[in-house]
Amino acid sequence: MLPWRSSALALLLTLQFAAGCWAQTCQTPDRKCDFVCHCADCSDEQDCGYSGRGFTCDFEGAGMCGWTDQSPNAAVYSWQRRQRGLGSLPQSGPSSDYSTGTATGWFMGVSAVTHGSPSNAVLISPEMKQSSATCRLHLRYFLWDSGHTGLGSTPLWASILRQDSPDAVVWRLEATSVHGWREATVFLGRIPSGFQIRLHSRRSQGQGGDVAVDQLEFLDCALPLPLPSGECPPEMMACSRGGCVEQRQLCDGSDDCGDGTDEKNCEGYRVCDFEEGSCDWDLRSFSQLRWVRTNQESISVLDPLKGPGRDHSNNSATGHFLYVTVPDGGLTNDWAVFQSPRLEPTNILHPCKMVMYTHQFGPRSGGLTVLVADREIYPVWERGGALGDVWVKAEVEIVAHSVFQILIMAAVRHFAYGGIAVDSIVLSPECRLSSENDTWVGGFPKPPEDPCAEPDKLCDFHRDCAGAEDEHKCGDFSSTEGSSGWTDASIGSQCWVLHQNATSKEEYLYVSEAPGQQLTEAQTRTPLLGPTGPACTLSFDFALTGNLDHIGELSVRVIDSFLGMQPKLWEFSEKTGPGEGAWQHVNVSIGVRRYRFQLAFEAHAEKLSPSAVIRVQNVHFVSCHAGYFPSSPTGLSCNFEDGLCGWYQDNNDNFDWALLDGMDHTIGIGRSLVVDMWSPSLRGTFGRLVSFPQLSGPSGHCLIFFYKLYGPNTGALNVKLLDNNGYEAVLWSRSAAHGNVWHEAHCPVPHQFTNFRLMFEAVRSGFDGRVAIDDVAFVDGPCSVPRMCSFEDQRCGYSSSGRIRWLHRSGHTATLTGPKTDHTLETEMGFYMMVNTGANFLPLGGTSVLASPVSQGTAKTECVGFWYHMGGVNPGSLTLYMKPVKGERVKIFSDSLNQGDVWRHGNGNISSALVDWQLEFEVVGAGGLDTHIAVDDIFIAAHACEDQGSKCSLERGMCSWSNTQNVLVDKLDWELTSPEAESHYLTPPEDHSLGTEKGHFLFVPSSNRTAAYENAQLLSPHLPPTKGTCLKFWAYKQHSSDSELRVWRLSEGRSYQLLVVRELGGPWRRFDVNITSTEEYQIVLEGIKGTSGFVALDDIEYSIGVNCANKVTDALTSTSNKDNAGGIAASVIVVLLLIGTLIALLIFYLRTRGVVMAGPSSSPSSSSSAVAGFSNEVYEPDLTQDHVFFSPVQNHPMAAGFNVTVSFSAGGRGMEEA
Repeated sequence: MLPWRSSALALLLTLQFAAGCWAQTCQTPDRKCDFVCHCADCSDEQDCGYSGRGFTCDFEGAGMCGWTDQSPNAAVYSWQRRQRGLGSLPQSGPSSDYSTGTATGWFMGVSAVTHGSPSNAVLISPEMKQSSATCRLHLRYFLWDSGHTGLGSTPLWASILRQDSPDAVVWRLEATSVHGWREATVFLGRIPSGFQIRLHSRRSQGQGGDVAVDQLEFLDCALPLPLPSGECPPEMMACSRGGCVEQRQLCDGSDDCGDGTDEKNCEGYRVCDFEEGSCDWDLRSFSQLRWVRTNQESISVLDPLKGPGRDHSNNSATGHFLYVTVPDGGLTNDWAVFQSPRLEPTNILHPCKMVMYTHQFGPRSGGLTVLVADREIYPVWERGGALGDVWVKAEVEIVAHSVFQILIMAAVRHFAYGGIAVDSIVLSPECRLSSENDTWVGGFPKPPEDPCAEPDKLCDFHRDCAGAEDEHKCGDFSSTEGSSGWTDASIGSQCWVLHQNATSKEEYLYVSEAPGQQLTEAQTRTPLLGPTGPACTLSFDFALTGNLDHIGELSVRVIDSFLGMQPKLWEFSEKTGPGEGAWQHVNVSIGVRRYRFQLAFEAHAEKLSPSAVIRVQNVHFVSCHAGYFPSSPTGLSCNFEDGLCGWYQDNNDNFDWALLDGMDHTIGIGRSLVVDMWSPSLRGTFGRLVSFPQLSGPSGHCLIFFYKLYGPNTGALNVKLLDNNGYEAVLWSRSAAHGNVWHEAHCPVPHQFTNFRLMFEAVRSGFDGRVAIDDVAFVDGPCSVPRMCSFEDQRCGYSSSGRIRWLHRSGHTATLTGPKTDHTLETEMGFYMMVNTGANFLPLGGTSVLASPVSQGTAKTECVGFWYHMGGVNPGSLTLYMKPVKGERVKIFSDSLNQGDVWRHGNGNISSALVDWQLEFEVVGAGGLDTHIAVDDIFIAAHACEDQGSKCSLERGMCSWSNTQNVLVDKLDWELTSPEAESHYLTPPEDHSLGTEKGHFLFVPSSNRTAAYENAQLLSPHLPPTKGTCLKFWAYKQHSSDSELRVWRLSEGRSYQLLVVRELGGPWRRFDVNITSTEEYQIVLEGIKGTSGFVALDDIEYSIGVNCANKVTDALTSTSNKDNAGGIAASVIVVLLLIGTLIALLIFYLRTRGVVMAGPSSSPSSSSSAVAGFSNEVYEPDLTQDHVFFSPVQNHPMAAGFNVTVSFSAGGRGMEEA
């Protein structure tokens, strides 16, 4: 045994030694931070932009992937690792990070700055070893001027810092303010030595987080790696350091190997990097605008917007290049040219090949053209517009049958910044110098004629010129020269080419090989188009054909002149067929584009060959004029079964509304329009649905619709009015959980004197819920009384009369008197209706009335609930009346006591006996000083009110319980649902009340969309002091759930914990809690979400003055807010009217019975057909319950569940855990 153990020990030590040696080998300094994982766990790349999931840094880890803040004055302005923060929506910065799309995700954002003079914040990467020529950094950035102080000219840019060179700018962006994440690519290029990337922000004023970055990803940065076989294929060349490069990369002025191997053995090539002069190139120009040899240090080291930032040859600020831009004195000519020496003639077998690198940046870049001058001057290559902050490789082959020169001409525009640079020009050995000194016979080609319309009217889908020349070269193949409107903007190894056959008239765009070195998609763009209307559509045929299993990808993208690069509108990655004729047709919605934009086809072929082709043809723009709105038979009224009717998606927002099958209000299985806040792909804050323009009319309108706000962290839904100037006014707003049921909304639209539009706006202030709308109706005339009114940004049609007017106020605007917070949001920003009742405003006995719109009468008894606030000594009295259109008003509620600085709940029954009615809140002054009365959150339920102490089964809503909206107290909401209605969250299989899938309950789910252990608080109304009140409820929690349930007593701002439920599991379980309190109090039921599972509540009941042993503990007292005698009287009237109606029907029946019996008999079929169908006139939507009625449940199987009784004293801090 001993020798065996000795051998095993020796083997173990050998393996440990080998592992240690390998670990030391893979983590040597020369292998650290070189974009290659030499260690199996990639530990050699940790803190080098590597996060464990590739070279992508999402800042979720505290180490920040090695990025650090090195701001020169961090106390004034710096980068910070941030989250969204507290509150429904942050006042500045993004509403979420980009990586996770939630409030819990992290990003890097700047601090607030109010320094007065510009301050710099610098975020710096770890030191990287070196990078390849294809290296780029893809990132998401956020740029928003939330404080309206101005972004400045350089709020965000990037540079590279090398030990042997000063800072070189590599990326700048347009300083436009957009509340949303945008994407960008920083082209780093070949850097032969150690370097760091620096992200700068320079501002003098700004709020925290308004400049932010996230999802930093290094792409294609490693130098070529040795192939597994160890040998390079014949079409490639071996690099001395290992790895292979393609033959086309040899002698092209770029170090692709990483050791210069591919740029050696280039005898006969004429290379000019402009470091020692302009070589043989002649910079004398035929124009007053001239090219100059310079470097970035000579242009500017302080202004990042000036110059290309670096040269191509050395990728440094000290390297030289040729450059042209708008001179300080302004433009006299808008073109500049420089030329080569005279060269010998060439032929098609041995053409002169020229490689150069161009930098076309900013709006000043009008394009670059290569011309050949022999007996004539003619163009052989061109590249239009701006290509971004990147050096792009260009390759030109020239065949000339006489001595010639190469002319390189730039077009420059008179804009704020930018220019054109050329560097690293390489002429092949076939470009031989000539000793002849011929002169050109012809002159320069004639410049294009001046356009017949202003630049903003070109390609705006409206004929402004007599011959429609302004719309000819816009990319529509049906227009004259329309196909030539597409300009290739590729910077990689693939590009788009226009094929035209003059004989067959065939023309199409196809993907071909290109000389570019970047590993990016081929891209071709239109000129600037638009603006466009809602029906604008891009129509085209496409083909991805060949013998390969995967041909490649094709997509369409919008590049907005203000918003920048937009997400892809459409993409395709399959095969259309094997043969050339396998075309498919598609229509891509472009929709409304407020700003000018370009359309781009992007493509990447897996392998370019005759057997793998990507083509596009028959490109057309359909119905794109900005003033065109298609007719809709129903106008704005829409059930969304056949589209959006008179509504359209706003493409200037962050996300779209989606049509969802199987969850509608109309028939239950149809369509509705939704925004799923829980979608992991959603980013940004707003999703907007905008109406077609509406004409002004003689009166106002009413927008009626059904909506859902469902989920524990839902967000908000707004209705806004838009005028012709783009001004937005909020007409209606709802937020927080409203249950998994449809609610009806009536939104008054005031009379407008000019044309207007309406907007549904989903606000992503939450991340775990759903917002939905359906059955929209837009009708003339005023709205009836709304079912729910929170007074947030609107008055819901309520009007004021009397000695003084009711005020639409918030705690933020309150001065001497009034609630400091509203009831809805529980913040100073929330609104309510208030009347000053002090004697100096409302004298003793004076009245003021707040009246609702008129509501249609019904035979059912309904319940009106509301919250009211009375402050000061002798605030006066508040009485709620139901006033029929005809007849005397009926009192249904009254109160006249100041009961502290709290919102109280009141309710009363409405029995209108089919007579139209309205509500009147009447206040009578009592001569007080600095007093007030306010109301908020008026709600009308389609059923009678329940007694305060009665059991709440949750089948008709939440009774008098409410979710707190105070973000300082909780972050989530208890949500009302049923197993039958639930399709997203895990819930109990049945409720407790009914024991079926149709029954309702409250629950808090555990979802990864919000942080673990966040809470939701459910509040009771304010309850009177008690010597013993029994709280009873049923709870459900799975064995696997780590959620918690806590019960509190809240008195005068202090919380007393009564019960904690952690372990439960199994079926519904009942809890009884005795509550004693010497002060007025509220009951708080708090759910704390865990990492999995849920906690649910049902059948909540409290019996005031009766403890859990059914012993009466408090003397019975009558409270003023229970005054419902008027409601009872109205109910009696209804009963008498119904009895009278029945008697009249009976008499009518007896009088006509003989006539019916004496008449001809009717067949069963005719009888049945007479009652077929139903009328909407008798359809009565019940907004809070299913249209199913159940008899009282007897001997419910869950009634035998466990019962837990807990008792507490008034001041006790004791607690029992279950």
